[in-house]
Amino acid sequence: MFLPDEILLQVEKPGRYIGNEINMIRKDPSYLRQMGGTRFAFCFPDVYEVGMSHLGMQILYYFLNAREDTYCERSFAPWPDMEARMRENGAELFSLETGDPLRQFDFIGFTLQYEMSYTNVLNMLDLAGVNLFAADRADGDPIICAGGPCAYNPEPLADFIDFFYLGEAETQLGPILDLYRQNNSQNSGRTAFLEQISSIPGVYVPRFYDAVYQADGTIASFQPNHPKAPAKVRRTFPENLDSAYFPEKILVPLIETAQDRAVVEVFRGCARGCRFCQAGYIYRPVRERRADTLLAQAESLIECSGHEEISLVSLSTSDYSQRDEFIPALAERMSPRHISISLPSLRIDAVNLELMAKVREVRRGSLTFAPEAGSQRLRSRVNKGLTEEEILEGARLAFESGWNRIKLYFMIGLPEETEEDIEAIPDLAGKIVETYYQLPREARKHPVQVNLSVACFVPKPFTPFQWAGQDTYDAFMEKQRIIQKKLSKLSKKQIHFSYHDAALSVIEAALARGDRRLGAVLLDVWKSGGRFESWTEHFQYALWEKAFARAGLDMGFYAGRTRAYPEILPWDHINIGVSKTFFIRENEKAQQGQATSNCHIGCGGCGACAKGGRS
Repeated sequence: MFLPDEILLQVEKPGRYIGNEINMIRKDPSYLRQMGGTRFAFCFPDVYEVGMSHLGMQILYYFLNAREDTYCERSFAPWPDMEARMRENGAELFSLETGDPLRQFDFIGFTLQYEMSYTNVLNMLDLAGVNLFAADRADGDPIICAGGPCAYNPEPLADFIDFFYLGEAETQLGPILDLYRQNNSQNSGRTAFLEQISSIPGVYVPRFYDAVYQADGTIASFQPNHPKAPAKVRRTFPENLDSAYFPEKILVPLIETAQDRAVVEVFRGCARGCRFCQAGYIYRPVRERRADTLLAQAESLIECSGHEEISLVSLSTSDYSQRDEFIPALAERMSPRHISISLPSLRIDAVNLELMAKVREVRRGSLTFAPEAGSQRLRSRVNKGLTEEEILEGARLAFESGWNRIKLYFMIGLPEETEEDIEAIPDLAGKIVETYYQLPREARKHPVQVNLSVACFVPKPFTPFQWAGQDTYDAFMEKQRIIQKKLSKLSKKQIHFSYHDAALSVIEAALARGDRRLGAVLLDVWKSGGRFESWTEHFQYALWEKAFARAGLDMGFYAGRTRAYPEILPWDHINIGVSKTFFIRENEKAQQGQATSNCHIGCGGCGACAKGGRS
């Protein structure tokens, strides 16, 4: 234990802070220092239970520790009760492996999974005793880096991060660490290292770029100010996922986490092209693992962890080309050991009786589907590619296979949405309930339950809807009332309705499409006590309102404003491989209600399959 018992006994869950999990890596930091090695603190800016459920953390933890010259250790955002005890006792943020303060590390690396965690990034740096601003750090300070999906618009955090890594870390993180070790042996200094790595694909050093703004607040120019900084930073990724690194072990927490299960990554990318989905574009092209590789990985993870559930993760697992051979084979191996199989990303138009039966042999939970929009008109505009007939048929097959609980995900506030589209959401849920009662009485052994979850649309960078304005808070609330009113008329007690906090979604949109001027807003919110802003019980909208006002910025300018195609976007210097021309074409097709076929049927010409893409 790295903290005195008197501190640990005053906090809610001491197990968050003591490490010693099953399969934790142990190395000798003093030996590592003698050999000129590197210490890397992997930081997840959320609570331990959330971070330990993240597959990317598991992959990078073992990937980095496979290097003899590197020790990767972990740190998570301390819950407010622990933060208070740490500040009262002058304790610095530490790693779980050794308990050493993070300021002693060479790198402090953050994974950015959600915009609302940004204030936690600042809080963790402050607790670590590290200067918040990159410009204030000296040669002896850790290098602060960040990656993950939110890093594709790095600008709101540009003032605080030394460099961003854009892409999948297995490709270039190794060369970055090699350069750091070489740089250290030559005592070249911090600036020289940042100059050297700025030529590595996927590396973005914010200090080497200048943004100039027009009188109306839009960007006039965004240009490199250093000769080694590329005009466009290209995302990197392993082209052959089957041979890409995947750990043979996983860390097994000693306390309950958000997802207590082993996770196998079936493939990356998505061929569907839903126009609101950032992940579907930033992880293109689709890259699969072979079925035999996945079976071997599943066996290894279950053996080393003792988990009783294994989850098949991808953006659309039912699109896996070897699905019909792999899932039955996996079920055959897992069923005798009573290991359940979870398919969290199943498309309702891709279910069949055999698949449902295999999964249900050991699993008794609920199925999750995401129609996204209630009406066929709006589903066509967002390119969801689902008809009502396919949705109801998928539900029927699930019910016939013995499932009686289904969770449905929808969005409100999508571009071109009407009141009829909103009312179609509860109507569709009602039809799914009716589908259940069309089964023979003997097949309806348990009451049906449909959990209807409605999120607020957030326009994200690198999607066809990146130019769209978001609904106001009042508009979102009115649409939620329409759904509630329609549900009361339907009188379907089997439907349980939940919805997201609209105010939080507005802040999320502002940060998602923000420029580097939002750094002042983040700093203000953090100084005012903003912590765990993604958690409903800690979210404080008033802090954000005041911070935007004090910075002289308009929240609606970032979240609610529809942008014109010629406008320079804060992320235009990032090249994910999918062309801007393609996004414009997709946005135009959305307005006309035209669909684009998925990549397995026909190429849409996005550019992702050409190495480096098109700018």
